Amino acid sequence: MPDMTIEIGGRHFTVACQEGEETYLGAAAELLDREAKVLVASGTRLTQERMLLMAGLMLADKAISAEEELKVMDRRLAEQDRVIASMKARPPEVREAIPRAAITRVDGLASRAEELAAKAREYEAQLKG
Repeated sequence: MPDMTIEIGGRHFTVACQEGEETYLGAAAELLDREAKVLVASGTRLTQERMLLMAGLMLADKAISAEEELKVMDRRLAEQDRVIASMKARPPEVREAIPRAAITRVDGLASRAEELAAKAREYEAQLKG
């Protein structure tokens, strides 16, 4: 089990991780370090424990917000899927009457929702590390 030295808020910590997970641990440490740097920059003198606690809470808040945004986007995507399915179920002569701009907009919204969902899942995976 390899040891790694990570830096969080200007303080160094040696932690162990599973073989092959060094990159993942480094990415997780960078997330925590970003939050800790915000606390350090505020000028407030914090103990090591308090800084780590506050940085962890700030990350948890972001994770909860990302989860909520993902839920909203999932609902929007489901609605767009229903609209698309409804459009596809129409006879060809009716489908041709649907403005191309509307179809392009729906496709764009679906793509954006999928991008946000992927980012939220990636962020969540980083936090679980």
